[in-house]
Amino acid sequence: MGQKLRIAGWISLGALAGALTTVQLQAVARNNFSPLPLEELQQLAAVFSMVKSDYVEPVDEKKLITEAISGMVASLDPHSAYFDKKTFKEFREGTTGRFVGVGIEISQEDGLVKVVSPIEGSPADRAGLKPNDLITKIDDTVVKGLSLNEAVKRMRGEPNTRVVLTIFRKDENRTFPVTIVREEIRTQSVRARLIEPGYAWLRVSQFQERTVEDFVTRLEGLYKQDPNLKGLVLDLRNDPGGLLDAAVALSAAFLPENVTVVSTNGQLAESKFTYRASPQHYVRRGADPLKRLPAAVKSVPLVVLVNEGSASASEIVAGALQDHKRATIMGSQTFGKGSVQTVRPLGPDTGLKITTARYFTPNGRSIQAKGIMPDVLVDETAEGSPFAALRSREADLEKHLSAGGSPEAKDPAREKAREEALKKLEEASRKPADQRRPPEFGSDKDFQLAQAINQLKGRPVLVSKTQAPRAEPKKEN
Repeated sequence: MGQKLRIAGWISLGALAGALTTVQLQAVARNNFSPLPLEELQQLAAVFSMVKSDYVEPVDEKKLITEAISGMVASLDPHSAYFDKKTFKEFREGTTGRFVGVGIEISQEDGLVKVVSPIEGSPADRAGLKPNDLITKIDDTVVKGLSLNEAVKRMRGEPNTRVVLTIFRKDENRTFPVTIVREEIRTQSVRARLIEPGYAWLRVSQFQERTVEDFVTRLEGLYKQDPNLKGLVLDLRNDPGGLLDAAVALSAAFLPENVTVVSTNGQLAESKFTYRASPQHYVRRGADPLKRLPAAVKSVPLVVLVNEGSASASEIVAGALQDHKRATIMGSQTFGKGSVQTVRPLGPDTGLKITTARYFTPNGRSIQAKGIMPDVLVDETAEGSPFAALRSREADLEKHLSAGGSPEAKDPAREKAREEALKKLEEASRKPADQRRPPEFGSDKDFQLAQAINQLKGRPVLVSKTQAPRAEPKKEN
């Protein structure tokens, strides 16, 4: 495992569609380049020369080269990217869960920045930003035409400085400015509470450097409150992923020692690897924090809640626990990000994040562009999940990797569901704002959590009225 410990999983805040990428950092540069296509490189050099000499005004040579690299990498898939000095620094900041900004996870929609989710307790959350809000301007800069990285740059800044975001809220059909004071965002990725005697809820919102330690601390606290837990709900809804080793550790907390958690497969020999529920596959330094957990954790009845926003590392956990029949998976079909990105430094302060492998559940299932199908489909509310069809998934992203066959065709049933959801959204927009806000995860009004507790108690569960599995991708013969 020595070579694997040189590879640290990193988290990318602001990732496309909120799917924070499961990544590996490889610090060793690769020197075995393939033969170069000389004719095409001559064309590239000719274009560079013409732009430099013929363009209407002088151009920055370094900027031209940087943009060419960015465009080349971005053409591969939604998760590969080139990091310049600033974005590489921000990417590294994301691994600790600490950075200076407004505190939102974002994606892009119709050339605008879309709020996937405000980070709990952040300035954006306190300012009232909501999922699906569209940012049309950042200060005086129109967002249309900016890349996602450029938009992130403009929202980041120094602590205690102000940024004005112009928001278009679809369901209210209005545009309004919001002034936010930037601050250091310290994301708390693990929360927990005792629901009632014998039953507990533990939520992981992201997989970060401190997630495993915080997870152990919170779980220890639950067992101190109630040493005789009869059931636990692990809540991974809207968890966009993050650190691969953290996902392996959380899976290992509930699984027998040394069983397979996830495997990866790609072109490179180092991309073919099986991660197991063993300390050498998730401990970076020091002692194994899972050793502090009571033995009962291995056998406590477990329900895992997931939804369309559960992606990447959270899908690894759900898939492992499902394949080993350790937990009942409940909720909605997950996002479907089943690819691994490797980050290779190109110098002291720039890097390349490139997709190098697909990952597979212990039973060999690829999650890419499919997601994890819950054992029990449960709606968000007793009335259903009326807007679920409007949420983006991996299969909706332009240039996404297929699951291993031909590109997926559009699902007519889902397209029809989208149309119906848009009509319901228009109807809902007429209701007062307080009636449109969904219940907070873990609250007394959390319908899916209530159904999870019913499952643990052996009581009837109100299964979904609206959801159906997405069509399997068709493969060419």
